[in-house]
Amino acid sequence: MITAALVVAALLLIGLGILSAISPGRPDPLRDAEGNPIPGSISERVTVQIGDIPQSMIIQSVDPTNPVLLFLHGGPGMVEFFMEQEYPTGLERHFTMVWWEQRGAGMSFSADIPPETMTMEQMIADTIEVADHLRERFEQDRILLLGHSWGSYLGIQVAAAAPDRFLAYVGMAQLAHQLRSEVMAHEYLMGAYRERGDEAMVRALEGAPVSMEDGTSDAWMRLRDRAMHEAGVGHMREMDSVVTGIFLPMWRVRAYTITDKINVWRGKLWSRPFFWEQLIRDDLTARLTEFRLPVYFFVGRHDYTANAELSRAYFDAIDAPVKGFYLFEHSAHSPLFEEPERATEILLRDVLRGTNELGDER
Repeated sequence: MITAALVVAALLLIGLGILSAISPGRPDPLRDAEGNPIPGSISERVTVQIGDIPQSMIIQSVDPTNPVLLFLHGGPGMVEFFMEQEYPTGLERHFTMVWWEQRGAGMSFSADIPPETMTMEQMIADTIEVADHLRERFEQDRILLLGHSWGSYLGIQVAAAAPDRFLAYVGMAQLAHQLRSEVMAHEYLMGAYRERGDEAMVRALEGAPVSMEDGTSDAWMRLRDRAMHEAGVGHMREMDSVVTGIFLPMWRVRAYTITDKINVWRGKLWSRPFFWEQLIRDDLTARLTEFRLPVYFFVGRHDYTANAELSRAYFDAIDAPVKGFYLFEHSAHSPLFEEPERATEILLRDVLRGTNELGDER
């Protein structure tokens, strides 16, 4: 017994040693094709006082004079810098990429955050304050704003509230009316698993109801991610497991300390209850359609987390100086990471230039 205990203790120490070695808490420098650090580039972790609390972000750029792109992650509370590590977009070659981790999420999580500040009004104000900080630091009058999933719900409200800060708004997996999307996802999955002959999953879905009247059941919230990923309509088309696709990669992010990696999951669990009911009940199509800046939607054809048809219907209702809709045929919920070459081309040729030449409809 003593020997077994010593072996377990030794394995734990080795595991902690490995985890510490891959958790220095700073991003790696940007390197050229020969592996040398790129002169003048930046790859840094920054903490700034935003909304009276410290909030952190990772900033990467081969040239800090490039246009700033502020990325709003999903969730609520689900950070996404790990996606850039696992599925590189290369956007830091063209933009000054800012991976801000929002109030209560990841590097910005703290048990000391007053719960009463976890409101949409505060999140919108935080985002505008972050944008102003970046505009001042990089001496750019306007920057780009890209919101993903929950970040698109936050981002499109920021774009409406402060259009003078942004060159354009890009909504990836743009939310429109999330409860309706959840109902449509349930219906789709029931049909997909019946067609597969997976009676166990069909029974599980039958016991996990979603409705416009009663909202999302606890059983649905426990089942939805696994059911979507196994059906190829979750976070990414080719990601069939939350564990291997999200949980494990998060622990490999060198920009995080061990505490940060724990806080990623603490923040996700803590943040969601503050916003979920408001998020799913809010029909943006009915209340937020007038914009004074260019608006672009990146939508995956196979996305059932934020239903692609609902995103399209919302786009059609929008009035903006310029707008562009882009359907990514091989993507589910994350077109930027699933089809980065096309996404980059659109950002450079359409979004930066304020046109929609590559859009599905002009």
